Amino acid sequence: MDKINSYRQLIQESLTERAKLRALTDPVQSELVFDREGDHYQLVNIGWKNSNTRIYGCAIHVDIIGEKIWIQHDGMEDAIADQLVSKGVPSKDIVIAYHAPYVRQYTEFALG
Repeated sequence: MDKINSYRQLIQESLTERAKLRALTDPVQSELVFDREGDHYQLVNIGWKNSNTRIYGCAIHVDIIGEKIWIQHDGMEDAIADQLVSKGVPSKDIVIAYHAPYVRQYTEFALG
């Protein structure tokens, strides 16, 4: 399997694992949004809390741009970047896009 297809599979597996963490009885559900043609992947939380508070928001947004994984947003406690590294993705192929470009040089991940 080539590198990009491998990254697609690892991203989808990681987001699917995280979506399953939410209890089935929780009124807020996690939905997976996979745009395989455009290489955009999201985990979105949607539902109602206490019957009067609407919950809707992107918890994680990951894109593949060029030959790198760009993490556009990660609102989870355990960073998806670390999970991808533990699955074999080199940190030089992951961009933490929600950090300003001048900050990225101080991380172990790619600049862009």
